Amino acid sequence: MFGMLPFERSDNNLFDTFDSFARDFFRKSNTDLPAFRTDIRDTGDSYVLEAELPGFKKEDITLDLKDGILTITAAHSDESEEKAADGTYIRRERRYGSFQRSFDVTGIEEKSITAAYENGVLALTLPKAKPVEPETHRIEIR
Repeated sequence: MFGMLPFERSDNNLFDTFDSFARDFFRKSNTDLPAFRTDIRDTGDSYVLEAELPGFKKEDITLDLKDGILTITAAHSDESEEKAADGTYIRRERRYGSFQRSFDVTGIEEKSITAAYENGVLALTLPKAKPVEPETHRIEIR
């Protein structure tokens, strides 16, 4: 099952500095903070990947598959404001968030992957690719 191991990219940009600080700070308590929790089960002829994405709508989630890498991205924004009668702000809050994880799907039948999202859980069925049998043929001697 080496083909279903998650990995994280490190771009070392300014916005990751705060995330890295939180990871390093909480690492001391033996708690790792992945982008989102996933469970991967082997059902024999396929893998089932379940990703916990509470608070997201189906429209907030994208699945991209390129060069044997499956990338799950969940992003949303939330804005709320309260104005006084004269139009000045009493309160205005904005919250933006995104999560992303990538998985190597080598050995998976990529065109047969299916996905469903229900009650905050994204479930992907990843059918295993059938092993390619080497083609043999007999050569006639003259």
